[in-house]
Amino acid sequence: MFVGRSRELEALNRMYNSGRFECAIVYGRRRVGKTTLIKEFIKGRNAVYFLAREADGNANLSGFSADVYTVTAPGLRRKASFSDWENAFEYIGQVSQDTRMVLVIDEYPYLAGGYPPISSIIQAHIDTRLKDGKLFLILCGSSMSFMEHQVLGYKSPLYGRRTAQFKVLPFDYFESQLFLDTFDEEERATVYGFTGGVPDYLDRIDPAKTVRENIIDAFLTPSGRLYEEPANLLKQELREPAVYNSLIGAIAGGASRLNEIAGKSGMESNKCAKYLASLMALGIVKKEFPVTGAAASRKTLYRLDDLMFRFWYRFVFPNMSAVMSGLGEAVYDLEIAGRLPAYMGLVFEEICRQYLTGEARRGALPFLPGRVGRWWGGNPKEKRQEEIDILAYRNDSALFCECKWTNAPVDLGVLNDLMAQSRLFSFKHQWFWLFAKTGFTDALARESERLGNVRLVRFSDMAPG
Repeated sequence: MFVGRSRELEALNRMYNSGRFECAIVYGRRRVGKTTLIKEFIKGRNAVYFLAREADGNANLSGFSADVYTVTAPGLRRKASFSDWENAFEYIGQVSQDTRMVLVIDEYPYLAGGYPPISSIIQAHIDTRLKDGKLFLILCGSSMSFMEHQVLGYKSPLYGRRTAQFKVLPFDYFESQLFLDTFDEEERATVYGFTGGVPDYLDRIDPAKTVRENIIDAFLTPSGRLYEEPANLLKQELREPAVYNSLIGAIAGGASRLNEIAGKSGMESNKCAKYLASLMALGIVKKEFPVTGAAASRKTLYRLDDLMFRFWYRFVFPNMSAVMSGLGEAVYDLEIAGRLPAYMGLVFEEICRQYLTGEARRGALPFLPGRVGRWWGGNPKEKRQEEIDILAYRNDSALFCECKWTNAPVDLGVLNDLMAQSRLFSFKHQWFWLFAKTGFTDALARESERLGNVRLVRFSDMAPG
């Protein structure tokens, strides 16, 4: 069953209905649902779908020929093959000159890796013939760095030939609910917290089992689907997986500044920064700085952005020997269950940011934010460090948010602290939103009503359905 991706499908359909030449670049991390999206789009249409292999140009040309002829000349013997890639795209140009046709090349980096001239060949055919026809070309790939630099990059032969690009991201928390209707609200959040909204992982959650059982089956069993998933992804994307493994482990263990990560990994800071850049390109790590500061701020922190990686390195990586010994259930009960609430604190912050984005789309915020993010810095008056979970602002308007994933109701002291932190800034118009897993005390509810610029949001009010 196809779920979600309505915005992407709508955009692809608009492009298809244009009737003119289109070239869409579709990319994103593995397991994110790119192929599923494309196959849903081409259903019932005159479309050739070719999945490139890790092979040389001739091997891929043979497979490409078979897929093209199956659609465009089904009576032709399957042994028929184009003499070369030039001849193949000359044929594509002929059959799509007056007839709408979709050509999908999936895992394009494999084709380009085995036959580097292919991008120049496609570029030449776009410029000389395809642009005047009715071909809808889709190039899809999972290698983020290759797609961004070798396909979308300025030095790529294909630069400027695309008519649209789609970076397919994991589902957010609210989109993920479509897979999780048998779980209660807190369980849904927890599942999102260890799958990161990746459709392939969500699709494998067993609705007949508890969250505990699903975690054990996926992560804490040697044959589990996600037991070795991060290691396998690193091997597929990077040349030195052991080095990257060390860096990710350092961040998961609490290191957040460049010198700390470098020190724990035993490498120089400059070299460490280059490796971190590769992890950021893959969406595994993100660089953060206070939302009101500059990107070059010395306050820059590094955090694991991929929730599945964050969960795996926090709970599975340190316990792999026990899991291999068949102690997965004990690992969950003794090492994970009691630490999940603390782990879910950062996940809840992310869910709250996503909720704010949704409210902004609905026009339900007091203003349209220009920037949204975390803030941290010094309080010169109190001589201490302060942190704000979410700060959204534009010009002289700001929204300050605190997110509490606790079983106890949030009390008035949390609001007072947040309002005190807001005085570190000079925003003329200020609003305060408090997000709570459980709820709020009566005193806080009365004060928020009196002030008028405070909103209290329970998790149950955020969750759909």
